[in-house]
Amino acid sequence: MSVPDEEPAPAASDEALLAELAERETAYGLLQRGLLLLKRRHHAQAAVILERARRLEPGKGSILEPLARAYYNSGQIEAAAEAFGHLLDLDPSAAYGHFGRGQALKRLGRRDEARTHLRIAVALAPGSRIYRSALDRLG
Repeated sequence: MSVPDEEPAPAASDEALLAELAERETAYGLLQRGLLLLKRRHHAQAAVILERARRLEPGKGSILEPLARAYYNSGQIEAAAEAFGHLLDLDPSAAYGHFGRGQALKRLGRRDEARTHLRIAVALAPGSRIYRSALDRLG
């Protein structure tokens, strides 16, 4: 199961924006490029760009969350678990961070740790069917 994206479908004008952002090597410009690549489901490319943004602005949750998603969805599960962990270090109440870390830990075979994070995600966002379903599937 993939970690669901919460982004709308890409627009035709994304190409021009990507080209413009490619010229900027700021954390913000890299973040915007990475988000556009995620939206287009180019997860491995997004991870490379977002990692560069993270190096420029370490400790920014706004960069760590999409970086963790990019890692997860490109199959870099260990890196995803680590990035979601860093996100939770910054904001222990981030339900999505717990969900993502739980999903990554589950894929790594660390089911007990995964269950803990998924339970926390459900507790923080009790109305989320996605979080509840992930916990139920884990058993």
